[in-house]
Amino acid sequence: MDTFAGIPTKHNEYDSAKSVLIPVPYDGTSTWIKGADKGPKAFLEAAMNMELFDIETDSEAYLNGIHLSAPINESTTPESMSKAVKAKVLEYLKDEKFITLIGGEHSISIGSIQAFEEKYNDLTVIQLDAHADLRPEYEGSKYNHACAMHWASQNCNLIQIGIRSMDISEKAFLKPNQCFFAHNIDSMNNNWMEKVISLCTENVYVTIDLDAFDPSIMPSTGTPEPGGLSWHQVVEFCKQIITRKNVKGFDIVELCPNKHNKAPDFLAAKLYYKLLSYQFSKT
Repeated sequence: MDTFAGIPTKHNEYDSAKSVLIPVPYDGTSTWIKGADKGPKAFLEAAMNMELFDIETDSEAYLNGIHLSAPINESTTPESMSKAVKAKVLEYLKDEKFITLIGGEHSISIGSIQAFEEKYNDLTVIQLDAHADLRPEYEGSKYNHACAMHWASQNCNLIQIGIRSMDISEKAFLKPNQCFFAHNIDSMNNNWMEKVISLCTENVYVTIDLDAFDPSIMPSTGTPEPGGLSWHQVVEFCKQIITRKNVKGFDIVELCPNKHNKAPDFLAAKLYYKLLSYQFSKT
């Protein structure tokens, strides 16, 4: 694909585009279902079949320009991949672009978060995920997908949403007042959203592991966990955080496509465009 969702070339031009989409087809450390490296391609193919008018915001976000970057293909080691992601994100941040990434496994977020933290002081990282991802090291690497949020937990204001699976060793790095477990969210109605917003600093980065969703609607992930969030819960939260806080960028990761079920690919593409629709319809 030459452009995101087949948008006209003039809306893909880097100089005029307000946002940049960076594909990172990396799957070097996943430990169960492989295939996240194929996520960006499936995501882009699904986007080609998506309507570009958003009913809710009465807008066409692509008119603000979405530049589809060349993919980051560095995969020699998890660390080299993270460094390549960080360097590319920093490059685009210098041009004041709204930066988005599509993975690839969750380890791609480490380099991106490091770049945003370097650019913006007092950064809040909001993680929607089934897994805590707080291990300081796993299988010999600090850049493993199971460690995706450890660096952020030590260097940023990390808020975790939808968590329902973790190793006991991760409890040492978890902040109970800033972790909204999936089993508690339903009983809180929408009060959890207000609580999250109250915990945010000025600048926010959002990372969405697609296994945050319940596997009934998002089975195409490397480690699907029962008891996840609904489409409307995630989208409403994203609307609230984007319209009320200063979200600087986001990533969507862990799409592990299944050729026999394209619906999850489309969900990922629709989610991405929804977030851009909220970002560019802010008053």
